Amino acid sequence: MGEGQIFSGVGFMTKAILVAGGAGYIGSQTCKVLHQAGYLPVTLDNLATGYAEAVKWGPLVKADLRDRDVILDTIKQYDIQAAIHFAAYSLVGESTRNPAKYYDNNVAAATDFASTLVEGRVTSLVFSSTAATYGMPQTRLIAEDHPKNPINPYGASKLAFEQALHWMGQAHGLNTIVLRYFNAAGADLEGEVGESHEPETHLIPLICKAALGKSPPLTVFGTDYDTKDGTCIRDYIHVIDLATAHVAAIERLMAGGGSDAFNVGTGEGLTVMEVIKAAEEALGRPVPYSLGPRRDGDPEILVADVSKIKATLDWTPKYSDLKTLIESAANWQTIRPY
Repeated sequence: MGEGQIFSGVGFMTKAILVAGGAGYIGSQTCKVLHQAGYLPVTLDNLATGYAEAVKWGPLVKADLRDRDVILDTIKQYDIQAAIHFAAYSLVGESTRNPAKYYDNNVAAATDFASTLVEGRVTSLVFSSTAATYGMPQTRLIAEDHPKNPINPYGASKLAFEQALHWMGQAHGLNTIVLRYFNAAGADLEGEVGESHEPETHLIPLICKAALGKSPPLTVFGTDYDTKDGTCIRDYIHVIDLATAHVAAIERLMAGGGSDAFNVGTGEGLTVMEVIKAAEEALGRPVPYSLGPRRDGDPEILVADVSKIKATLDWTPKYSDLKTLIESAANWQTIRPY
């Protein structure tokens, strides 16, 4: 029997995974990888920031995290075996201007969703969290046991839901794997899905759009950090590698594994200027940019310690070299259908 299949009285049927936020950037890529692994991804999305065109490998249920009856019906209709939760607001700047919006969706609505899963007897959940839960790093490499001191409402809301999941596990037997991302980047290598944020705030798509003449010149925020070229350092992880981490996490839970938390990154950092120079080389054209002051709250360096996920989930990034990140992102910005 292959991965992603179970035996039923009428033959083989595909295991269905409920993917909240499956019409978004990382969610849609994860749906593709789930499909490739033999699962049926069932997308739950209200399309507030996602795209119906990105739902290609399973059904779309247009609904909100709080739509209890719809979710329960979906669990029953597709015999949902596990769930992945991506459906969150994720703009740091917006979170500081409107924290209530972030707590309402990322904590309150998410908790409603988790409660409905429990009611529907779905006890395996992978949660899309963030390195923003750590706050300002106290060590060069950030491990999962690093203190959690978020410095913005976005990170705080993600941490609050992590804590809610812990207590729901204690009370209801909900097993959860939390994946804390560092900097997601890149796009599907076959150009089927990719990053289409409005507004776009991530460095690599902004670099690609600036180089392709699809947006104004990039602003480099801060050139006086204590790094090799004065610009800040980040850990960039390809969206396909993120997706495979979610599938590995789901399979661990469905095999009886308990709750846990893992960083998802590469363990290596790159400065902003290194990314710009690599993009110019990969794309064969200049990246127009200007220099600006530091942004409040931007850490000098954010790099993951990924030893735990590599050892426990037998996962390793395969597509996160800088050339692949840039070329796949630029290809998406060139062909972007939505």
